[in-house]
Amino acid sequence: MSDAVRPGHADLHVHTALGDGMASPQELLDYVETETHLDVIAITDHDDLRGAHETRESWARGRYRFQVIPGMEVTAVEGHVIGLFVEDPLPSLRPVEEVLEAVHRQGGLAIAPHPLNWLTRSLGKRDLDRIAASQREGVHLDGMETANQSPGSRPALEKAAALNRERYHLAEVGGSDAHFLKVIGSAFTEFPGRSAEELRRSILERTCRGVIGHRPTILEIGPVQILRQSWRGFMVTPRTMGWGATANSFIRRIFSAR
Repeated sequence: MSDAVRPGHADLHVHTALGDGMASPQELLDYVETETHLDVIAITDHDDLRGAHETRESWARGRYRFQVIPGMEVTAVEGHVIGLFVEDPLPSLRPVEEVLEAVHRQGGLAIAPHPLNWLTRSLGKRDLDRIAASQREGVHLDGMETANQSPGSRPALEKAAALNRERYHLAEVGGSDAHFLKVIGSAFTEFPGRSAEELRRSILERTCRGVIGHRPTILEIGPVQILRQSWRGFMVTPRTMGWGATANSFIRRIFSAR
């Protein structure tokens, strides 16, 4: 397929070093420009918009062939939620209904990342069912990742995709969950068009799909880098939100699952 007619490619789940990623905003932009096929990226650091804002500011000072969407991977009590197209901070360590309302008040889109994944803090089937049944304004998901490269995702994503097609009927999207440069674009959203606005419309119209590509091996990334990032990932929410609030949210999550 020629470049002129191929669909757009967007990685909707990328982390920077201002969160628990390993690359600065500028390093990330340079890599996406020279090493990937992406037309759109979303910066989605945990519970923090600084990475998204700084990346977009650096992007605005350059001349890049792709666009940048500001986003945040919010830690709700029940699991992570990605807010896309958001400019203001979103509430963390709160019930998922409050997070979804906050995303939509800003005109943003809410995505369920790595759903049903037991190895990371994710929305489960009970959470997804409750959201789908909610009658509250703004309490809904716009999309679900059916392509993601976080550890343990593959079996959970297959189950989540089947549930989505049977029950939820959300847009299916892809994001690499990249914390390393070489992982960026290894899972992505395919959509009609090339721009961020066309991507947004595609999610709302459910005309996109998640695509899983090749994930770099441990040796390609580097074992030391992976160990360093694992520690950063463990510390990111307590560092951002505080140990007490983080621990309390885990307790609330245990009781809410009963």
